[in-house]
Amino acid sequence: MKKFIYALLIAALPGLTIAAGGVQLDKAPIDLHDKASLQRGAQLFANYCLSCHSAQYMRFNRMARDLEMSDEQVRENLMFTTDKVGETMNVAMSADQAETWFGTAPPDLSVLARARGADYLYTYFRTFYVDDSRPFGVNNAVFPDVGMPHVLWELEGLKKPILEKVVHGGEETEVITGYQQVTEGSMTEAEYDRAAADLTNFMVYMAEPIRTERERLGWWVLGFLGVFFVFAYLLKKEYWRDVH
Repeated sequence: MKKFIYALLIAALPGLTIAAGGVQLDKAPIDLHDKASLQRGAQLFANYCLSCHSAQYMRFNRMARDLEMSDEQVRENLMFTTDKVGETMNVAMSADQAETWFGTAPPDLSVLARARGADYLYTYFRTFYVDDSRPFGVNNAVFPDVGMPHVLWELEGLKKPILEKVVHGGEETEVITGYQQVTEGSMTEAEYDRAAADLTNFMVYMAEPIRTERERLGWWVLGFLGVFFVFAYLLKKEYWRDVH
């Protein structure tokens, strides 16, 4: 039981989140109140993710309302498979086509941010590297043997890992200590990091669109409970004043 509690405490410490691939995850700069970031993230998602991955629990008009965009802006910039703004974010590719081309149907991304976490996604988008042994020529540090291409390579470019041999538990292994740029992308490193943050920010919003409203109401509920506690305590003292 003690080991379990210690594990929970370590996992809760900031900066110590570890991915399945043994890579320390970077902290994602999430701000669900930054509408500009969410709008940029939505555009990246529509342009680079929605061609293969669906988001069937999100409707275009709901997204437009939350991100302070007009229906016309959404139609012109984010909708490529339908012209009905009330539709969910589905893809034109069928499951059979996906299995033929990729070996399996790409998963729906509606709630991936809740399943994996923002830090995982932010690090994942930034740790693709060249690996000629993989079918699409790339691999990923936090998702070893990933089965998809680096769809953002035009923005980031391509890079190869810098490996260092370390001895752990008596065994020598190679770990990634950095990356070397092989092909330049259309963005600088800082610009791409911001794009990855915007995309992660949008996916966090998409996984729970009501989150900001829930958190706002939560403060009101806590305030009400605090005031109620004072009155309840005073009433309790009044009832029990003459009881010895």
